Amino acid sequence: MHVIRDPAQFPFLANAVVTSGTFDGVHVGHQRIMARLREVAQASGGPAVVITYWPHPRLVLGPPPSHPELLELQLLNTLDERIEKLAQLGVDYLLIVPFTKEFAQWTSEEYIQNLLLKTVGTKQLVIGYDHRFGKNREGGFDYLSQHAARYGFTVEEIPRADVDAVGVSSTRIRQALRQGDIATANRYLGYQYPLTGTVVHGQKLGRTIGYPTANLVPTEPLKLVPARGIYAVWATTAAGTRHEAMLSIGVRPTIGNDLAQTIEVNLLDFTGDLYDQLLTLEFVAWLRAEEKYDGLDALTAQLALDAENTRAALK
Repeated sequence: MHVIRDPAQFPFLANAVVTSGTFDGVHVGHQRIMARLREVAQASGGPAVVITYWPHPRLVLGPPPSHPELLELQLLNTLDERIEKLAQLGVDYLLIVPFTKEFAQWTSEEYIQNLLLKTVGTKQLVIGYDHRFGKNREGGFDYLSQHAARYGFTVEEIPRADVDAVGVSSTRIRQALRQGDIATANRYLGYQYPLTGTVVHGQKLGRTIGYPTANLVPTEPLKLVPARGIYAVWATTAAGTRHEAMLSIGVRPTIGNDLAQTIEVNLLDFTGDLYDQLLTLEFVAWLRAEEKYDGLDALTAQLALDAENTRAALK
């Protein structure tokens, strides 16, 4: 897949089959759109093109990042994750349009003329049933279909029934993750929810009780971190090795009070130094809620059970 981050560098294609959107999560609903995009592209002999935006439009148009309203904006994908998923779905070209306040002021006509026609060379457009574009989201399927002949391209809307049939939305996935409902989130995503972070130094208490942990700081501050609790995950190191692992997201109530939340993962049967390296987690199952234990001995006994349950879940 060709990834272009500057519209000025995009090669004019003349026969492009195009879809556009934010596609946060690239979930099973988005995957239906991509499947249809590929079908149309293969039938016409043109390339399958996706136009997406970064940063998220609400970060540019909404309140400042510290505002509580942006808590709802927590991302399901980093930009790199979105690129990887779209490549796996057979997209030929991905155009990442920098979303700015100036771009947000484009009318629907400017969007069509400048981006779809002059930049990409759109001949066929495939969009989701609720797709909107242009200043104040003024453009949509009705506008496109009324003027398609003038623009020299055809437009196809994925029926609402086709997308709603899978019962999925980015909002529902976020809700599931915030409740620790990994099974539902993964079913809607069509893959295991990922979280990548840098391994940093912690208190190193885990190694004293036989369960050394890697403390993660997410690479994307707006990436959604699932609910507090204990999870079974796969952990992939920067070297590409994949390991069974048990993960704790929480405030370590057995250790002390009013501690900051941490993301700590124990790679089963692993020895080595991971400090300052990237580690990618894939969430497989929720094991239990975070609990306070009566001392380190009780905590150690529970961790042994968690390790057994992790192995079972990952099988």
